[in-house]
Amino acid sequence: MMATEKIRLFGLFVHAIVFVGVLAGCMSGDFLHIEEPEKTTLTFRHFWIREHDRPVERIIADVIAEFERDHPQVKIDFEGMDQTIHREQKLKSEMVTGNPPDIIALFGGAEIEPYVHAERLVDLSGFLQENGLEQSFKDLSLWTFDGGVYGLPLEGHAEPLFYNRDLFERFGLEPPRTFPELMKITETFNQNGIVPFALGNDELWQGAVYYHYFLHRFGGPQRIEAIASGTGTFVNPDYIRAAETFTRFIEASPFPIDVNKQDRDYAIRLFTSEKAAMYLNGNWDITLFKTGPEGERFSDKIGVVNFVPDLAGSDGSQALAGGYTLGLGISAGVNEKQKEAALALFERIYRPEVQQRLVYEAMRIPSMDIAFDEKGADPVFAQVTALLEETQETFIPYDNILPPEVKQQFLRSIRQVIAREKREGEELLDMQEVSERYWKLRESVDEPDELDKFMR
Repeated sequence: MMATEKIRLFGLFVHAIVFVGVLAGCMSGDFLHIEEPEKTTLTFRHFWIREHDRPVERIIADVIAEFERDHPQVKIDFEGMDQTIHREQKLKSEMVTGNPPDIIALFGGAEIEPYVHAERLVDLSGFLQENGLEQSFKDLSLWTFDGGVYGLPLEGHAEPLFYNRDLFERFGLEPPRTFPELMKITETFNQNGIVPFALGNDELWQGAVYYHYFLHRFGGPQRIEAIASGTGTFVNPDYIRAAETFTRFIEASPFPIDVNKQDRDYAIRLFTSEKAAMYLNGNWDITLFKTGPEGERFSDKIGVVNFVPDLAGSDGSQALAGGYTLGLGISAGVNEKQKEAALALFERIYRPEVQQRLVYEAMRIPSMDIAFDEKGADPVFAQVTALLEETQETFIPYDNILPPEVKQQFLRSIRQVIAREKREGEELLDMQEVSERYWKLRESVDEPDELDKFMR
């Protein structure tokens, strides 16, 4: 073979090696990189981490998993956090800096009002119109400000009195309707070594359930509505009578020892072990009423009634505490792709089948007008819904109505009364002082951005 031919063949050989190398490089991505579309990520913070909230967490997690399967370019970071830390610490700080989670579990009413005025939440009224949901919710009043809707309730709730029928029958008692009956029942159970009311008040709001019933029985809706709008006072004749009556109730020792140091789980154990006769709280705890001290169906022993409806006499308010306070909102800081994804997720969450799961699996009152079979639900939950149907009037829990700063003093003062650290009615003076300070500051604020100071 001639030298020139050898050189030509060698050149072809070299070119072949280079070609194979280039091809391999392309296939491995060294020379040619095909990028996949970037995922849209949403952060979603909730507080369904306690045992009684696990069914809600599971239901929403299922919806998210289904949504991510159908939207592979969207990732939802679903994060749980302690409710108190979320509401009172973390979220307030994030709202001040303008960096909250993209989707947020919220309580409507006074708690989100500063966020709305500081333009931290997306107005969802357009979403409702586009999806034909304007008339689908039972009550959007706690989420509506100046014509905009800044969150959607996920569930409703009621705060009835749960009582142990067996214990009441054993001592020949009926659920109390009047204050004298309440005091007699409290005395009877104490004399027989049974805690009258199971309560753990370490988070403060649990004790407030009792106190707001006393205030509302004597003052009705007008007093609290005026206070919540800055035109009323805690120091009024009706509330003074209510505070005096509540002090007499506390002096009768209705709660367990060290009640302010005990948590809700402790209260549930007292009630389900039949060491306490009554439990006043929301229907969200029904999922924990299943088993008694000997493994029997404890829920079969539970009766459900309104809390002492004639506490202030026949002329007082007989309203049942409850409302559509818990829901979801979207941060105004999301970009357009995130907003589109968040609204698409809301379409999945706010469906009749999800609401029905919340009823049957989590014992939650639906926030939307849906059909469900009460007979197919838990028997205690069925009693709650029946009580709601027969109750002519309801009222929003006071810690959802009062401005955040006033609410905190409201809760602290009640804890002090329960601990017998306050003189009769003195707590009303403390609440009024904070209320006046808040509204004076509020009147001095004109620009929305200045409302950040109310979030601290």
